[in-house]
Amino acid sequence: MSKDVVIRRLGAGDVVLLRALMACFADAFEDPQHYVKALPSDAYLADLLANDGFVALVALAAEHVVGGLTAYDLPKPERAHSELYLYDLAVAESHRRRGLATALIAALHRIASARQAAIVYVQADPEDEAAVALYTNLGTGRDVLHFDLMPPGDPLASGDGAR
Repeated sequence: MSKDVVIRRLGAGDVVLLRALMACFADAFEDPQHYVKALPSDAYLADLLANDGFVALVALAAEHVVGGLTAYDLPKPERAHSELYLYDLAVAESHRRRGLATALIAALHRIASARQAAIVYVQADPEDEAAVALYTNLGTGRDVLHFDLMPPGDPLASGDGAR
C-alpha cells in the first residue's frame, strides 16, 4: 500500500467522510441511485457512525477518500461471539492495484480480533472477477444463493434487488 494513504475508522463526527465514501461506492459500482441520490440526513448518518455495530473504514490520500468499506457486527445467539459482515468495499479507479482493498480488509480483521469476532464474511457477484479474485486470495469461498426478501409496500424496493 502507498505510504501516502491512511486507513481510518469513521466515528460520529465524520459524516462528511461517510458521504464521500458513498460517492466513492457510487462511482466504483456505477450506482448513484443507491449510494448518493437519496442519502439520509446528517443526524441519521451521525447516529449510524456512533453505533458500534456499524463499521466504516476509509482510505484517505491527501485528505480525500480513495476507498473504503462498510461492515456490520452481527451478534450470534448460538454462541457468545459475533461475526462481521463486510457489506461494501471499493477503491477509486485511480488507486486500484496498490493493495488498498487488502489493507482495508486487514484493518477490518484487526477490529474483528479486538471484538473476538469468529469470522469476517463477504458476498461477491460471480461476474465481479476482481472481487472474486481478491476474496479467493484471502479466504475460502462457498457457493450460496442470495435472496432479497422485500417487505410488502417497502418504499425502497425498486424491483432490481435494491439494497
